[in-house]
Amino acid sequence: MTRRQIIALGGGGFSEEPDNPLLDQYFLRKTGKKNPSVCFVPTATGDSDGYIVKFYTAFNRFRCRPCHLSLFRPPKDLRDFVLSQDAIYVGGGSTKNLLALWREWRLDRYLREAWRQGTVLGGISAGSLCWFDEGLSDSVPGKQIIIRCLGILQGSHTPHYNRPERRQAFTRLIAQGRLAEGVAAEDGVALHYLNRKLVIAVHDDS
Repeated sequence: MTRRQIIALGGGGFSEEPDNPLLDQYFLRKTGKKNPSVCFVPTATGDSDGYIVKFYTAFNRFRCRPCHLSLFRPPKDLRDFVLSQDAIYVGGGSTKNLLALWREWRLDRYLREAWRQGTVLGGISAGSLCWFDEGLSDSVPGKQIIIRCLGILQGSHTPHYNRPERRQAFTRLIAQGRLAEGVAAEDGVALHYLNRKLVIAVHDDS
């Protein structure tokens, strides 16, 4: 049976804790490959050059084959490129912009197809939120908004749950019935889903 996995990081990882590789190493191990291909998707920051450099700096230390996907300079065959990866790691930033670009390029469909074939999906912040039905996002400056996402994982989600404004808004909106029941992740925590079920939460000091 194909193992369909998503690993959602509430915060941390290479971009926020470059000297603590535990969550990134956990992500790679779950591919089950000795030298996995891992693709970084920095759409949510508009393909920030600095963010891409941080990814390569971090993942070149591991036994893997890192690459990145730009929708501003896309590969000739986007679907084939996506389906050729062992793992896809989505960066943080604006979830709203990420979803709009993904849908325009049909990347949302290709990622779902990759998940079905066993590619490990995941990421941090926006790269954590995007897989759920809906969740809480700060994509609009100064606001905590409800955003509809890809719906691979059921219910709602918020990353950065340790931040007071995020915690308060998430619990209030669920209590009001405006947001579906869900799961939150603090910075430094990864939620590991197998076949749409949460099987473990790991922390970067474990």
